[in-house]
Amino acid sequence: MSQIQQFLKELEKESIITRKMLSIVPNDKYDWTPHAKSMTVRKLATHIAELPTWISMVLNTSELDFAANPYQPKEINDTSSLVAYFEESLEDGRKALSAGKDASMTDPWTLRSGETIYSTEPKADVIRMTMNQITHHRAQLGVYLRLLDIPIPGSYGPSADEMKF
Repeated sequence: MSQIQQFLKELEKESIITRKMLSIVPNDKYDWTPHAKSMTVRKLATHIAELPTWISMVLNTSELDFAANPYQPKEINDTSSLVAYFEESLEDGRKALSAGKDASMTDPWTLRSGETIYSTEPKADVIRMTMNQITHHRAQLGVYLRLLDIPIPGSYGPSADEMKF
């Protein structure tokens, strides 16, 4: 199986878990945050929903320069819009991977802000980091939801909320 095919397979499997998690974000908690240094539910959930678009960005560019392209997250205020945004982002990632070439996976990709370079890595490594970011931030959202006493769906097996004791 090629790297592209592996990423597509993983994206599909992880999208099921991500969709479940995003679909239970309560509409009245978008401004909630567990700590002053933490993101709001809105910012965190929106970031999770947008991350599949990073796949196409990585495959179709050689860098992201925050100085030239300031981060402007989409304004999401309800769960149906959140899930719809995730589905759009997911389709974007799928299409980019489907059109991608394994030969480009070793091409360098740079994350910078003007002259400050944060990293230059092979495109495959940046796509892997993107997948890891989805999982990482999804776990953060799970903690937020747990603190709000919202039952958490299982990720790689049943959650404590789904277990029958």
